[in-house]
Amino acid sequence: MKNLTTKQLQRIEKKKKKMAALLEITKLNDKDRKAKMHVLKKTSTEADQSNDTDNSDVSMEENVKRKRPCDEDLKETFLEHSTKKKNIEGTEESDTLANKKPRLSGDDYLKLKHELRERKKQLTKIPRFQLKAVGESASLSINVKSENRIPIFLSDVQHLLLYSLHGHHSPYVPTRWCQLEKYNKVTHTVVFVVEGLSLYHFMAYESMFPYITSKLEHRVEIVTPTAYGGSVIEDLAAVPITGIQSDKLIKQYGSLEAALQSNSDVIKLLRTVFPMYENLSMNAEKFKTGSELPPTDKFPRTQLLLSLCQMVEENYPVPLKGELAKKYENYIMTKDVYVEVNAKSPMFGLDCEMCKTTTGELELTRISLVDESMKIIYNSLVKPDNPITDYLTRFSGITKNMLDGVTTTLSDVQQTLRKLLPTDAILVGQSLNSDLHTLKMMHPYIIDTSVIFNITGDRYRKTKLQTLVKEFLGERIQENKSGHCPTEDSQASMKLVQLKLANSLDYGDAVLLGQCNMNVLKMEAEKRTNDQQSFKTEIRKYATSIFKHVTKDKKSAAIVGIGEVMNEYSKYLTCSLNIMDDENFNENDQVRLVVADNDKQAVLRASQIAMEHAFTLCHIRINQDKLKYDQIEKTFRTVNKWVHKLWQHMAVNGLACVIFPGENNAANGACFLNLKKEISEDCIVGV
Repeated sequence: MKNLTTKQLQRIEKKKKKMAALLEITKLNDKDRKAKMHVLKKTSTEADQSNDTDNSDVSMEENVKRKRPCDEDLKETFLEHSTKKKNIEGTEESDTLANKKPRLSGDDYLKLKHELRERKKQLTKIPRFQLKAVGESASLSINVKSENRIPIFLSDVQHLLLYSLHGHHSPYVPTRWCQLEKYNKVTHTVVFVVEGLSLYHFMAYESMFPYITSKLEHRVEIVTPTAYGGSVIEDLAAVPITGIQSDKLIKQYGSLEAALQSNSDVIKLLRTVFPMYENLSMNAEKFKTGSELPPTDKFPRTQLLLSLCQMVEENYPVPLKGELAKKYENYIMTKDVYVEVNAKSPMFGLDCEMCKTTTGELELTRISLVDESMKIIYNSLVKPDNPITDYLTRFSGITKNMLDGVTTTLSDVQQTLRKLLPTDAILVGQSLNSDLHTLKMMHPYIIDTSVIFNITGDRYRKTKLQTLVKEFLGERIQENKSGHCPTEDSQASMKLVQLKLANSLDYGDAVLLGQCNMNVLKMEAEKRTNDQQSFKTEIRKYATSIFKHVTKDKKSAAIVGIGEVMNEYSKYLTCSLNIMDDENFNENDQVRLVVADNDKQAVLRASQIAMEHAFTLCHIRINQDKLKYDQIEKTFRTVNKWVHKLWQHMAVNGLACVIFPGENNAANGACFLNLKKEISEDCIVGV
């Protein structure tokens, strides 16, 4: 063996010292945790003893001192460690050869290395959950004020549940709003739906849900499903088919309608792809074949519409009920009644120019509306409600002289648009969210050129309209030094949409094609045929059962609830699933149906079988009589106990999800999430 140099020996010694120091710190941290747990247990025991004592003064005194032992024990632990550390340092100072650090050699060094390796292995077995930017925007903890929150959807929660079971093999992933690391280490997933409760109930009576606040760390606001024509059970149980799944079904059956009739795993969703609001009429005629497309289009323009989820994410004003509605209480709808859009619904290009006023906000000063033939339908200057402080002429093109004598107000513009726009109008423009906010109006059917065109490869990095027009149309706009022209911009947006409709759904979108070379995008788009696009209409109107996804890879699921609830879930239990009742369920079955006599029995049975299945869904309904003033506190404390009971009977690294779906025509819902950690004191405090 080659002799080591002095420097090499020194490096080895330094490495040993670092590892020894790391191990010492690790041991101290572990000891601190044990000390803290001991104190918590001791405090809990003292609290239980105080409850058994009739002397209220003594109980009060003990309750006041409950947190004190924790501080004292931790202080003693810290002093103990400090003393040990000083003793070690004193020993090291006496040994000059040790260089003030413990030396390791031979077996000691190998033992230390083995301990650190084992600890690292343990850390890799722990799944982790955290919110991303969209999730933080919906967080009740981060955004305490309701006006600062942008809620997520129940479908977002569904994506997380699927991901916790199958990871990247899931048809949808929750990367929009959260991140779940090491999904394959999640032992099982337990979902507890408490229908009848809302975000308001939690926020107003938070003190009555101590187990939710202490165990379920991540709390987010969700849009009430009834606000967009959905249902709680559908949003959880129906998984819209993806484009790839659609292609496979079409190839096998010829069309999605044929697949629906022939394949038991295909489900027709109860609501349409785009939300229909209350008291709205529906078109009986549905778009079915490519022959109904306008001659200039190669695929349905409805496929370019922003979904409700995208509208919320892109900060469009939407008439959702609950906390989000407060932001837009002064906004009006473009129509009182809408009909469902189809492949021939008319498109209108819209663009607005704004100036800054004394309010500090931007107010409307000019509007332009064009149709598909580029004809100007409406073009008007507008007098703001407040004095202008900055005309922003460089961008708006507005000057003081232009507005002299103008009497048209924002209210006049709103009423004109309500008369001009048909009930199935599609508004087209670049980042129309800002235009609609300026107009203080809401519209359900939007095509946003900043979303459907992308040359960056990143959905959150938008490209300017000027650049898009230059790249795809070969034209130049916004070059006038006196400011932008809204008619020019609205016409440019319309041309871009028409160009995309004449090619393919992924034309000009680097995100969909996974590359940024626009020349390649154009070449590939030209190669696509009409047949490949003609059947991709209304894909999201078809779904498969979440239980079909759950039971892949020999996993099983359990659904627990009263008869009324189970009847609704039966719509999503396809005959291809091996389903069995509670008493006769065995390891060869896939879905376990537990019909309970009441909610209490449902929670009890769910807690008993939770560890037997990869996915357990317990769904209860709170009767409105139990939410009356004289019953509400008792109801909330009962729900709190049920949450804790389910938590207690979960395995370590299990994902817990509690959902308050919200109320009809009232407050939004809430979702509470957390992974069960290994260090837990669940056994200390009983229910």
